Amino acid sequence: MKLIRLLKEEMVLCIASILSVISCFFITPDAHYLEYIDFRTLALLFCLMAVMAGLQKLGIFRYVAEALVLRMKTERGLILLLVMLCFFSAMLITNDVALITFVPFSLTMMKLVDKQQKIISLVVMETVAANLGSMLTPIGNPQNLYLFSQSGMSLGKFVSVLLPYTVVSLFLLLVWIFFCGKGNELQVSVDGAVRVGDKRKICLYLILFLLCLLTVINLIHYVVLLTLILVVILIWDRAVLKQVDYSLLLTFFAFFIFVGNMGRIELFHRFFEWVAEGRVVFCSIVTSQIISNVPAALLLSGFTDDWNGLLIGTNLGGLGTLIASMASLISFKYVGQCVKKANYLLYFTIANLVFLAILIFVYAML
Repeated sequence: MKLIRLLKEEMVLCIASILSVISCFFITPDAHYLEYIDFRTLALLFCLMAVMAGLQKLGIFRYVAEALVLRMKTERGLILLLVMLCFFSAMLITNDVALITFVPFSLTMMKLVDKQQKIISLVVMETVAANLGSMLTPIGNPQNLYLFSQSGMSLGKFVSVLLPYTVVSLFLLLVWIFFCGKGNELQVSVDGAVRVGDKRKICLYLILFLLCLLTVINLIHYVVLLTLILVVILIWDRAVLKQVDYSLLLTFFAFFIFVGNMGRIELFHRFFEWVAEGRVVFCSIVTSQIISNVPAALLLSGFTDDWNGLLIGTNLGGLGTLIASMASLISFKYVGQCVKKANYLLYFTIANLVFLAILIFVYAML
């Protein structure tokens, strides 16, 4: 039973681990294995997850959300706020953290204003918003952080590649909100139970977050950041270490081994190069539908240096199937407790395919 649960909860990690082990039979472990591992990306991921876990634990995101919600007077205004919170916050706190924070909050809000019938459409759009909003920045999602680190491109170049798709995504979300939400007045209230934690810790975590950003743009060495964050957390907030998503780190590690080994097998190397040549965006989108966009980025980056194509493809590829972006499973987990999963999956799939089709059209036109 434990094995079955592990396979269900950590399917991507299990697949990555199996692939990496199998690849070791073809390429005997040697000193080159260390060259496969992007320790900088792993360190940055750990640091960002730890800092975000600390801020979330202190209730800062929920507190800000409640303060904003109290200003909303209409159904359309409330839906607009909840979706935009996911869209813009994901750029800084990652799509995972945005959904973990705001989806449960949104479910509570919809029940308080007696709009349970809007739950499915709202959560689907929040998920789409978090996935698409996160694509604009290097720290918005794991594949961006990895590709930004590997490509060596400037922050300005990175943003310019994805800005057109982010703007179109925002426009599409606003159109959906206009037609989905009504202008009727609402009485919005919150229970006031959420209070921010120790303000000194909040300031400390905000400083650590700033240091993470400086490390992302190469102003601080990642070893210095990792050491500092480990020391601070071990002294002041050890519980945060339990909230880090170690399965994601292990998934990255396993895929580094697999991709590195495949790159040393001439037949596979030529095959993947042929598959990706001239069609990186579409190859990334299709691969993301099957193994999700983070593994797709790790896999394909070993066989092409078309970083723009990988960025566009893996970010647009987060739309589509439920596993195209692992962040989408977070919303599914929460919403499955209060609505029929089949109804949610149907709406989710249709909405994602519509957004994906439009954004692919935009790519084709640019």
